[in-house]
Amino acid sequence: MRSDYHNRPAFETIAPKRAIAPLVFNSAHSGSDYPERFLEMSKLDKVSIRLSEDAYVNDLFSRAPHLGAPLLHAHFPRAYVDVNREPYELDQTMFAEKLPSNYNINSTRVKSGIGTLAKIVAQNKNIYSKKLTIEDAHMRIEGIYRPYHLTLQKLLTKTLEKFGIALLIDCHSMPNLSRPNLSQPTLSQPNPFHAKERTAPDIVLGDRHGTTCSKIIVDVIESHFSGNGLKISRNRPYAGGFITNSYANPAHNIHAIQIEISRHLYMNEATFIKSTNYNALKQIIDNLIKSLINLDIAALARIQSNAAQ
Repeated sequence: MRSDYHNRPAFETIAPKRAIAPLVFNSAHSGSDYPERFLEMSKLDKVSIRLSEDAYVNDLFSRAPHLGAPLLHAHFPRAYVDVNREPYELDQTMFAEKLPSNYNINSTRVKSGIGTLAKIVAQNKNIYSKKLTIEDAHMRIEGIYRPYHLTLQKLLTKTLEKFGIALLIDCHSMPNLSRPNLSQPTLSQPNPFHAKERTAPDIVLGDRHGTTCSKIIVDVIESHFSGNGLKISRNRPYAGGFITNSYANPAHNIHAIQIEISRHLYMNEATFIKSTNYNALKQIIDNLIKSLINLDIAALARIQSNAAQ
């Protein structure tokens, strides 16, 4: 089967002119290039199909390459294939043919409808109007999923070889976890956001409960966001997904942290239109990237390692 992206890139690495820090930024769910064939297979309209999309996250972190660190981001949408899953984490009910026995058809994510090829988007809306073929799954996974992961692995390996340490920032967005009428931030100076006015987090930092990233590095990121008026949670309700868990190996100097940003901070979740707070939030993220690039990440990781001994 010919790839749905045979005539355009499914994803892109934006590399800096010169890498100056051991950072790799990844935005796997911000893709918004929906193949026409995929849309024809779906029962959803062109707005509903986007409900699981991490809209604009690649743009929010787009300064990273200009400041000295690569950014890998998807053009393909999460609803089409989710690279933050195991390679063949599939739901048998979505396919006309019997899936091979080595596929993971019983995971919690599959049962929730959000496997490698998702059954639903957010709000439990079913994507497909008909059964899929194994050939279609193979095309998406072997043709897009695996090359994406190979690219990410190469970026981390290159970073590790150059700097002796690598920090993966896995960038995501999440739905508003507060009641909408109570959680919309207002733009005012000096801080555009006011954490004390909300009970649910604006930012969730996931390090798999302290196992994928030096605590000191996570502390720095949390302090940056909270210092800008944002409410932070660690590992609840998102502790880090397949990518964070798979690539992190702090004992071998590869750290990974997942950052989830509430969409209500920067966009209208129903219309996907950027809000008046968008630029203010982007500036906060730009400053975070600058702070991380200026950190001696290796030294911070050594402090954590020595403290643990």
